[in-house]
Amino acid sequence: MASWVLSECGLKPLPHIFPRPRTGINPSKARFLHSKKSITDLKLPSVKCSGDFSRDRNWGLKVSAPLRVAPLEGEDEEERINGVNGIGNNKGVEEEEGSEFDPGAPPPFKLADIRAAIPKHCWVKDPWKSMSYVVRDVVVVFGLAAAAAYLNNWVVWPLYWAAQGTMFWALFVLGHDCGHGSFSNDHKLNSVVGHLLHSSILVPYHGWRISHRTHHQNHGHVENDESWHPLSEKIFRTLDSATRFLRFKIPFPLLAYPFYLWSRSPGKTGSHFDPNSDLFVPSERKDVITSTVCWTAMAALLVGLSFVMGPMQLLKLYGVPYWIFVMWLDLVTYLHHHGHEDKLPWYRGKEWSYLRGGLTTLDRDYGWFNNIHHDIGTHVIHHLFPQIPHYHLIEATEAARPVLGKYYREPKKSGPIPFNLFGDLIRSMSKDHYVSDNGDVVYYQTDPQLNGSSKSG
Repeated sequence: MASWVLSECGLKPLPHIFPRPRTGINPSKARFLHSKKSITDLKLPSVKCSGDFSRDRNWGLKVSAPLRVAPLEGEDEEERINGVNGIGNNKGVEEEEGSEFDPGAPPPFKLADIRAAIPKHCWVKDPWKSMSYVVRDVVVVFGLAAAAAYLNNWVVWPLYWAAQGTMFWALFVLGHDCGHGSFSNDHKLNSVVGHLLHSSILVPYHGWRISHRTHHQNHGHVENDESWHPLSEKIFRTLDSATRFLRFKIPFPLLAYPFYLWSRSPGKTGSHFDPNSDLFVPSERKDVITSTVCWTAMAALLVGLSFVMGPMQLLKLYGVPYWIFVMWLDLVTYLHHHGHEDKLPWYRGKEWSYLRGGLTTLDRDYGWFNNIHHDIGTHVIHHLFPQIPHYHLIEATEAARPVLGKYYREPKKSGPIPFNLFGDLIRSMSKDHYVSDNGDVVYYQTDPQLNGSSKSG
């Protein structure tokens, strides 16, 4: 009898073709909705995940993977009821053909459905292959520096700065993979390589790794996200005019990263260098101190080199490329969460889940640079499953797209040099200023005064 009731409710396993009627219920069986039974009479708690659910959730590593990869069982069940079968508010079901897609609606699939669509070999980490990318990038970095120092003329220097700054960014991405544990399964190898790569470009490896883990664990959450999260209207209104100008007027946001490392974002306190910062828990103190010491050693080395080769030569060889790297980092990290032509939601409270937050991230095409910076543009699957090595992300994304449906936003094709992304950046900076203090599903709003000052300037 119970199985008949569940069948009549439409509570069946999902097929792999997700678009479905608005109500999710066969019209021929709509008579059930006229029953006098309440929703609670349906004994929905019997619709639970099988014993395999815990296995599906156990894909995280202990390095820098999200500690919670899926909603709690009750939340997951609620999404399946509201989002798949149409009982309740129909929030998770795509609108009828011709209607607008609601990106803020709960998706009609689970994290486990996406994971199951990704081939098993995409999860395999090859430390030798990962190290080959490190060797490649380090050879290019030293080769560029040697060539620029040898030629030493002002026709070459601008080309060198652009190329070397891009390679610094590529080194960062490999260190980023170490932080996620997607570089290898060897924690010590990840830590050593991560420290060498990140310290060389003045990034505190563990301090950043931990805050970046927080970003992945809370992506899409208004208050709890860590990287380029939106300001609430209350915090936005407290910013002085200089801070607003620096945060939203190009090129200043592209120079923000070093300052973020020292003092985080408006509304948050702490430093990536301070083991007592509220970014960290006491057990992470030694890690943070280790990375701060490595960062300090690199800074001291640079000071020493300035005496050996002269400050101007050091500026040309290292200083300018460093700031090009910073601009790459700020551009990419911002555009992976902002700048889409359609407004995307941010969440609070019970509306937030790991899956819904991750689905607001964006893939980007960087033209010639895709391979150079290790396919960092394949960001959606990376955010949901950060343990997948970068050399498997494209294949994993293609495999997951049928499951994601409209929740995956196809990136616009760029030319060899992705100049079009600067248009997306400028448009977003001029419109995406703050979100409402109220509501659990919110969208960016625009401050007309900030835009007005921009136009008048």
